[in-house]
Amino acid sequence: MTLGIEGTPGSGAHRTDDGRVAVPLRLSRSGEQATEAELLLSLVEAEHLHASLCRALDGHPVPRDAPDCREAVEAADALSAKVAEANRQSRRAL
Repeated sequence: MTLGIEGTPGSGAHRTDDGRVAVPLRLSRSGEQATEAELLLSLVEAEHLHASLCRALDGHPVPRDAPDCREAVEAADALSAKVAEANRQSRRAL
């Protein structure tokens, strides 16, 4: 018997009424769908998962069909780096 877990097509992560984050999953057994379930995460657990995913994706090109989330984060990171450098130069000038 082989067990499998994958994302539920067409369903994205969402907030629950009690403030947790739910990640819809499809569970299968021996290649046949067994059931759908949700992985429930506290906000801290969701942030840890988010950080782990960012590290796993880092350094890889963004696929063409990916949502623009990574591009927006990369642009924000570049802007933050420029601001940090400007701050360092200002402190040196003092």
